[in-house]
Amino acid sequence: MPTVSEFFGIAITMYYREHGVPHFHARYAEYSASIAIDSLEVLEGTLPSRALRLVREWAEMYQLHLYDNWERCKLKLPLKRIDPLS
Repeated sequence: MPTVSEFFGIAITMYYREHGVPHFHARYAEYSASIAIDSLEVLEGTLPSRALRLVREWAEMYQLHLYDNWERCKLKLPLKRIDPLS
C-alpha cells in the first residue's frame, strides 16, 4: 500500500489492485476510511470528524494529483508523492 502523503498523523494511501470508483484510503490512529476522489464522500470505514475535515480539505486541493495517481495505479506505475496539508 504505497503512501502518497502524510500530515497531522494521517496517512493517505492508494492500492494497485483496486477497482470501482476512483478513491484513496486515509488512516488515522485506529481509524481508516476509503474516500471517493470526485465527491470526497466516505465509501467505507470511519474517521474522527476533525481528521475527515482535514482529509477533505487536502483532497480538494490535490484532486487532480489523486486522479493522476489513480491512473498510475491502473497502469502499475510508481505513484507520485503529494504535498502534505500544512
